[in-house]
Amino acid sequence: MKAEQTDFINPEVAITLDTLFHERVRRTPDRIAYRYFDDQTCEWREMTWAEAKQEITGWQAALRHEHLAAGDRVAIMLKNCPSWVLFDQAALGLGLVTVPLYVSDRPENVAHVLQDCGAKLLLIDSAETWHPIHEVGAGLVGLQRVVTFKTPPEGDDDDRIRGIDEWLPGAVAESDFEHKTTSSQALATIVYTSGTTGKSKGVMLTHGNLINNAWAALDVFSVTPGDIFLSFLPLSHALERMAGYCVPIMSGASVAFARSIQQLQEDLAKVRPTIMVTVPRIFERIQLGLRNKLEKGPAYARYLFDLAVRVGYSRFEHAQGRAGWHWQHALWPLLKPLIADKLQARLGGRLRLAVAGGAALSADSARTFIALGVPIIQGYGLTETSPVISVNRVQDNLPSSVGRPVSGVEVRLGEADGLEVRGNNVMQGYWNNEEATSAIFTEDGWLKTGDVVKIDETGRITITGRIKEIIVLSNGEKVPPGDIEAAIMSDPLFEQVMVVGEGKAYLSALAVVNRERWMEAVKERDLPNDWPSGLEHPQARAFALNRVAQQMKSFPGYAKVRKIALLHEVWTIENGLLTPTLKVKRNLVLQRYFAEYEKLYEGFNL
Repeated sequence: MKAEQTDFINPEVAITLDTLFHERVRRTPDRIAYRYFDDQTCEWREMTWAEAKQEITGWQAALRHEHLAAGDRVAIMLKNCPSWVLFDQAALGLGLVTVPLYVSDRPENVAHVLQDCGAKLLLIDSAETWHPIHEVGAGLVGLQRVVTFKTPPEGDDDDRIRGIDEWLPGAVAESDFEHKTTSSQALATIVYTSGTTGKSKGVMLTHGNLINNAWAALDVFSVTPGDIFLSFLPLSHALERMAGYCVPIMSGASVAFARSIQQLQEDLAKVRPTIMVTVPRIFERIQLGLRNKLEKGPAYARYLFDLAVRVGYSRFEHAQGRAGWHWQHALWPLLKPLIADKLQARLGGRLRLAVAGGAALSADSARTFIALGVPIIQGYGLTETSPVISVNRVQDNLPSSVGRPVSGVEVRLGEADGLEVRGNNVMQGYWNNEEATSAIFTEDGWLKTGDVVKIDETGRITITGRIKEIIVLSNGEKVPPGDIEAAIMSDPLFEQVMVVGEGKAYLSALAVVNRERWMEAVKERDLPNDWPSGLEHPQARAFALNRVAQQMKSFPGYAKVRKIALLHEVWTIENGLLTPTLKVKRNLVLQRYFAEYEKLYEGFNL
């Protein structure tokens, strides 16, 4: 693929992320780099590569006035927009290390990250967003400047705050731009992993880590300078940072920044992207909408939809060489305009590649979208690997697997069939955490992913489990359930708890309640007191969820338990739900209470 694209910028030329960007400007200055929605004019606007470079020069001049030294950390907490990239590029050119933050994260966790990395400057949306972080982060004395996109209100007593219009200088000569970093091994960014107790770890990624992973991605993704990426997965997510930011620069494609998940349907229709990098939740949301609409419609519509999926997936399996031709394939010219083309239209009508990562795509979603002509390829990786380890190819796509390793990445099976990797995409280590760094690497330098896998004779990887039972939500957040379960069980109302939510949009809990404590509680609050039928009453569940929330105040927002199933049967060794060492047999508990589990996610509008 790359051999056909002479405009691609290879790692030997790029070296660092800022020189990669400037090489792109040199080659194609007048092509469109970014499309974005201007909230002031309510219009979509465009920015060329040359215009982006000019603005980056101004951002760099403003950063120089802060007297920062190479290696200093600067943090960014904005939704996806051109300014995210401009700030990042300006900082990288000065040898600074950028620390991305999720705009939806809890103030406590943001404060922890800022404190842990020692950030000296923060770019944030508004003073209103900053102050809750400041209030919980009393130790943020090292933070010298807070730059806000919105003008801070008059009388704000935090003298570190500057509005963006005041902070950025006027016209600046392009010759003022600096490239202080010349080594691909220099630290570029610290990306913090999802932590459930506020103690997330900072993954140290070099310029070379991201550039080499992007170059490897271009061996898999067929990208052209005419492609349009739609960027809506947060740029603080390692997958979007590499595939939705670095790959377009390397290939010369353009990026359109979506406004929000709520406005995604409108943005798809307006932008009409050709490539999307996403997490399974988006496809699940669209599929749910389709299913809800079909259920309210006539029976023949449901029949035609199911027939189109069945025939379309059979055609896909035939094209992949895993099945023969079937006479029903002849129906496709009729089914395509009736069903498949309408789904494509909802995605803009031009989508030719969708990359799903960060969590497992459900078999039903994969089957539906692939059958109806949306070429989804699923990949796998970690923040610690920049992030892609493996991915399927469009012409060699087995949706139940996560494909084969990308170039530059080696894999092997370690203890308990845990996947271990090494390559030019593997992090330097965890920031200021030698103990965690030592724990994740083997003695001979391989990174332990913590995932249990099977590797077939062709090198294809299939995830079969997780060594530490980490739950991966459909938005890609990885949540270790143990800390949450321990916190919930600190309330004596609960005997046993198992947090669930693998591949789902939110966490739920299966909880065995203490009968004596429960009966005391219901008397005090006039709740249904029938045992055990009263546990199924909505008021009872609401009461229990409130008790759970009280135990989880210090956890990040994405770790919130949103629904709960109250159970009365204690898990024991005798009934097969505990091991002899009193560990919960999670798979067996889930099997035993699968009906209750399904109700936790029944009818949820993603």
